[in-house]
Amino acid sequence: MKAVIVEAYGEPLVVSEVEELPLGAHELRLHTGASGVCHSDLSIAKGEYPAPVPLVLGHEGVGTVVEVGEAVTGARPGDRVIGTFVPACGTCWQCQAGRSHCCDGSGRIGDPPRVRRDGVDIPSLCGLGTMAESMRANEVNVVKVETDLPDDQLALIGCGVTTGVGAALWTAEVKPGSSVAVFGCGGVGLSVLQGARIAGAALIIAIDLFESKRKAALDQGATHVIDPEDGDVVEQLQAITKGRGVEYTFEAIATLGTMRQAYDATCKGGTVTYVGGLSSKAELSLPANMLHLQAKRLLGSAYGSAQVRRHIPQLITLVETGRLDLGSMVTRRIGLHDVDAAFTAMEQGEVIRSVITF
Repeated sequence: MKAVIVEAYGEPLVVSEVEELPLGAHELRLHTGASGVCHSDLSIAKGEYPAPVPLVLGHEGVGTVVEVGEAVTGARPGDRVIGTFVPACGTCWQCQAGRSHCCDGSGRIGDPPRVRRDGVDIPSLCGLGTMAESMRANEVNVVKVETDLPDDQLALIGCGVTTGVGAALWTAEVKPGSSVAVFGCGGVGLSVLQGARIAGAALIIAIDLFESKRKAALDQGATHVIDPEDGDVVEQLQAITKGRGVEYTFEAIATLGTMRQAYDATCKGGTVTYVGGLSSKAELSLPANMLHLQAKRLLGSAYGSAQVRRHIPQLITLVETGRLDLGSMVTRRIGLHDVDAAFTAMEQGEVIRSVITF
């Protein structure tokens, strides 16, 4: 089968023939239906996140089960499943506490190599490696779904949609009638925005440098948009909110500058939610005494705080009933050889999501 391989950080990706390894007792083999091209994949390819190379890229995808290991109980051949880059083992201390988005298996389950090339075993990103014609995954990294939605939309639920919608609904728990600001309107940011709309926010303000993304935000329910080039973003947000600031801010760009803006733009007693992923070496500086005096809440959102076996079916129902729009987020459908070009389009603000289809 063919797979997209990161050979070395910062180098062009390689589409290579690889050999599939035998299944373990708790593993499934999937025919990949679609894989999203996420900014985290780009960060891995650049070496901003520590990961072994060579590596099969991709962590946002959907597939159909073709084979199962002898101990698999939750799926069988013919089932459609969404890959989840954070496992949900269901048995560890975090899962038992209702925090499967913090599963203790994260970073361990899925570590064994998934494919072999020229006699050398190669691991797959997050135990998935969705940018390949076939995937071998542990059953704790997949969720069975029953729906007729197309693969290119379902793939987005594997990462960006769950991360974004969940940040609004399950991490920050946006209240009806409230005010929300979203920094960054890529796939994750627009998902946050839709989550805020679904939650009933009255004022939804989208901030992005690219006009096309501001337009997409308006189409998805934003009541206001801000171009950072028009002036100080915090001042613009305060003008919209009569000087009070915003009740909920979400940072989905992953820069220290916008993280600080999101904090400064939040009203007293408001909630700041950090969604974007930065280098592990980055440190954020905030005025410590203001945390006490202004009673702001700072939240980190991992995978939208989603309990995937419960929440992914809910997201699918929201799509099926027209309350969550995934179709408009699929900007381009591409092949395996187009991933480098998709990364360029992402950095230039040309796309919401490119999706590899098989």
